[in-house]
Amino acid sequence: MTVFKGGICNETVTSLNLNSIEKVKSFVNDIVKYENDFDLVSGRNYVDAKSIMGIFAFDLSKPLQLNIHANDNCDEITKSLKNYLC
Repeated sequence: MTVFKGGICNETVTSLNLNSIEKVKSFVNDIVKYENDFDLVSGRNYVDAKSIMGIFAFDLSKPLQLNIHANDNCDEITKSLKNYLC
């Protein structure tokens, strides 16, 4: 689902699968290339998606929600994350 607010694209990818250490490392390496903000959400808890330690605070056996805060490169970002979608 994509929501536009004040010229900012807030895109939420609801079914992100990071169920292994290698997937977490690869995911973080993929998103640190972007200057955008990324949040991972599980229930009422959220962490900076660029933080490996923060990600490991979650139960990785369950899907996570990813919130992407981007101005202009939403399509490029979502294409780069296709390997992590459930």
